[in-house]
Amino acid sequence: MKEPKPERLPSGNYRVRLRLGGEDISVTMATKEACKDEALRIKSEYKLGKRIAVSKAAGETTLKEAQEAYIKANRAVLSPSTVKGYETYKNSRFIGYQDTKLKDIDFQTMINDELQDVSEKTVKNGWGLVHAALDHVGFPIPAVKLAKVPVNEIAFLQPEEIQPFCDAVRGRPYEIAALLMLHGLRLSEARGLQWENVNIDKQLITVKGALVNGPDGYTLKKTNKNETSTRKVPIMIPQLLDALKAAESDSGPVVGISSSVLLRDVKRACGRAGVTVVSNHGLRHSFASLGYHLGIPERQLMAWGGWADYTTMHKIYIRLAASDESAAAEKVREFFKTATKKTTETKEGNKT
Repeated sequence: MKEPKPERLPSGNYRVRLRLGGEDISVTMATKEACKDEALRIKSEYKLGKRIAVSKAAGETTLKEAQEAYIKANRAVLSPSTVKGYETYKNSRFIGYQDTKLKDIDFQTMINDELQDVSEKTVKNGWGLVHAALDHVGFPIPAVKLAKVPVNEIAFLQPEEIQPFCDAVRGRPYEIAALLMLHGLRLSEARGLQWENVNIDKQLITVKGALVNGPDGYTLKKTNKNETSTRKVPIMIPQLLDALKAAESDSGPVVGISSSVLLRDVKRACGRAGVTVVSNHGLRHSFASLGYHLGIPERQLMAWGGWADYTTMHKIYIRLAASDESAAAEKVREFFKTATKKTTETKEGNKT
C-alpha cells in the first residue's frame, strides 16, 4: 500500500487528501505521524471492503450537509473557538442556500446576495467555511470574486502614551492582564496563563495554552494558536513584576477577569490617562509598535509575540508610531534646508 505523504497546513496541523472509490476524503490531524496513520487506516478499510463510498455524488449534497460534514470531520483537530465560529457561520450565513444542492447553486450570486446584508469581511469569513466544505466533499471550487475588505486599523498607544496608561492601571484588578498584553500576549493567552508558568525569580513567563470560547463555553487549551505561540517572554515592565509578586499564587489562573470586563476597564483606563483609547488587542499592537520604535530586531519581536511569520508581523502589527514618522519627515526637511543653503552660498560666492 502506497504510503500517504501529509502536507503541513498554515495552522500547524497536517493533511492528507485521499480519493477512494469515488469519494474525496480529507484527513487532518495535529501531527504528521497521526495524519499518516489515520490515512493508512482509512485506505485499509477500503481495501478490506469495510468502508462504503458515499452514495450521494458531491453535487447532490446540500450546502448545509457539506458544511456539517467538514466541521464533524475536523472537530477533533480544530480549536474550540474555531469550531464555534464555524457553527455560527453555518447557522447565520447564506441562509437561503443552506438546503440547496451544490450543483444548483450559483456561488457568485450567493455571495452577491449576502453582501446586501452584511459586511465584506463577514462574507469573506463565511465563504472561507464554504470553500473548505466544498473541498472536503470533493465539489469543484468555483472561481468567485469577493469584495475587498476595508483595512481595519486597530488603535494602539504611542510610545509616550504607554507609561501614562501603565500608571492608570496600577493597583487595579485588571493590572496584570493589561500589562501581560503589553508584553505581546494575546488576550486568550493572558487569560489562560497559569501560575506554574510564571517564574518570578528568573523574571520569565512561559506562554503555553490559552483560554478560548468554544461551543461548550470557555475551555483551557493546552496548546497555542501555532508552534511559535508557545514561547518564553521576559518580564520587561517593572510594574508587572511588582504586581505578580504581590498576587503570587501556587496554582490556578493568573488572570480571573472576563474578556468583556477587561475591554471595558482598559478603555476606561485610557480615558483616565488621556491617551488613545485602545482595545485589548490594541495593547498587543502597542507592544509591537514600541519594539519597532526602540529598534528591537523584528525576529526578536516575532519570538516574544509568537508571530508565525515575518509577513504577518510586518504588515499587520508593525506600525510606525506618529513620533517616528514625524522624525523621519524632519530628516528629509533638514536635508533640503541644508542643500538649499549650500546652493545659495555657492551662487553668492560665484557672484563675488
